[in-house]
Amino acid sequence: MYRVLLAVVRFLTFVINTNSRYVGKDNLPKDKNYVLVSPHRTWFEPLYFAMGAWPKKFSFMAKKELFKNPILSYILKKCHAFPVDRDNPGPSVIKTPVKALKNTDLSVMIFPSGSRYSDELKGGAALIAKMGKVDIIPAVYQGPLTFGGLFTKRRVTVAYGTPIDISDIKKMDKDGIAEVERRMQEAFNQLDYQVNPDFVYVPPVKKNTKVTSVDEN
Repeated sequence: MYRVLLAVVRFLTFVINTNSRYVGKDNLPKDKNYVLVSPHRTWFEPLYFAMGAWPKKFSFMAKKELFKNPILSYILKKCHAFPVDRDNPGPSVIKTPVKALKNTDLSVMIFPSGSRYSDELKGGAALIAKMGKVDIIPAVYQGPLTFGGLFTKRRVTVAYGTPIDISDIKKMDKDGIAEVERRMQEAFNQLDYQVNPDFVYVPPVKKNTKVTSVDEN
């Protein structure tokens, strides 16, 4: 089902917005799993990341509330998603993706900030990559931040960076995780600058919030 749904998404996004490009696809490992990390900017960016990385398939986290709908739950599970309680994550938030990396052909897609309204990185991606013994691949999305914005034909750009080396970090304690987060943020900044030196991310406006302008690439 993952393949079928991705094909449908590819067709729909092409019909809606033909102005898209992918940068740095050669940086994606061809024959091994990895953890793809990115700042979270829009709900549909995972679709673009997945399309650009095909035929590699991903496992990813989804908030547990989405699994309450039986139809959506079925689709999410077939697409290799697993539920996460964002208020009380528990050990499974680390163990489940690590098992996927070690025992399947699935890579893992993670948004370290966990929210489109925060740029504070969290340590889960670092632990998962270290325990799974895989590379961390940084990626960024630049383009429309709302679904309606895709219809304006503004360019969508997805950029994949070179692997972030964490082999020198022997212990994932507070300092080790902080160093990985620093390297991830540096990689995000470099990719954003590579795509557009003038790019500034402005989070989409929350409901019941005064509208502000958003500079979309």
